[in-house]
Amino acid sequence: MNYSFVFFLNSALLGVGLAMDAFSVSLANGLHEPKMRMKKMCGIAGTFGAFQAIMPMTGWLCEYFKAFEKFIPWIALILLGYIGGSMLINGIRGTDEGDEIPGVGPKALFVQGIATSIDALSVGFTISEYDWLMALVCSLIIAIVTFFICMTGLSLGKRFGTRLSNKADILGGVILIAIGLEIFMSNMF
Repeated sequence: MNYSFVFFLNSALLGVGLAMDAFSVSLANGLHEPKMRMKKMCGIAGTFGAFQAIMPMTGWLCEYFKAFEKFIPWIALILLGYIGGSMLINGIRGTDEGDEIPGVGPKALFVQGIATSIDALSVGFTISEYDWLMALVCSLIIAIVTFFICMTGLSLGKRFGTRLSNKADILGGVILIAIGLEIFMSNMF
């Protein structure tokens, strides 16, 4: 394969498809933290983009991950179920007017990054015919697309999070659990 318009289009479309889970999680993060600053938004979107770039390259490098592929839906379900369940419980418990809602921390962001990009590991198998430079370019295109899609999700979440106030955690938790179930069911059935 060579660098052509089709290569770049396929890579961008692959990025859009892979970024949908990260978009939904970004939306939930924006709902959870409606006063998030631009610097943190860029950090979150950059983290998701980095994970979406690393996973296809990891799959491209390691053919033996094909045996691991059957566990991907379970891992995504457990990780997103845990994070979503925590948000749901916090939303149901509620906070007092003076209490500050904690933001998305590094630990939660790391787990979200893994959970939303683990399906991108299998993309590495589909781009295995690329040489290393083409695989890297494809992964970087996926990362850039993911970054912009996540920034959109965070912005939308912030906008609606302010309006939904105390129900935002409940909605965000439900979204994360639904994403985990969707990844699980689409890969298992």
